[in-house]
Amino acid sequence: MDALVFRDSFVKPALQAMNRWSLPAEMLLMGTAAQESHLIYTRQLGGGPALGYFQMEPATHDDCWTNYIDYRASLRSLILSIRTATGTPQASEMETDHKYAAAMCRVRYLRAPASLPSSARDLAAYWKLYYNTPLGAGSVSEFISNWNIYLAPAPYDAIS
Repeated sequence: MDALVFRDSFVKPALQAMNRWSLPAEMLLMGTAAQESHLIYTRQLGGGPALGYFQMEPATHDDCWTNYIDYRASLRSLILSIRTATGTPQASEMETDHKYAAAMCRVRYLRAPASLPSSARDLAAYWKLYYNTPLGAGSVSEFISNWNIYLAPAPYDAIS
């Protein structure tokens, strides 16, 4: 998917609908999608469980609802309004409802104890610590490389 289309059609509208838009939040979600799926894959390669451009696992999705969203009525209402489906939210929706997937990615980061950094390089480290986790297979240098491949020069500058 084209990065500008992805940003303008899914990421920015989701963040705005959640009242959580900021340039660092937008950049973090865009970088996460570039790293996790190269803005191509909505199912994890190799048969893994991760779904959507942000490659969130169903267990993480469900945990976000059970232990975070369900305790925040206004956030819950906003996220439910973003979804195209009705009924109980399902992780499988993230494969086709890209705005919902972006909202769930942002929720994952809302649970992090540190505030968002503003530089793209620092966002890479933030992704590693709070999304991929220290034991995850990804690296900050890989995030930067994918940022430069999939997001630079548009919509963002390259990370040197």
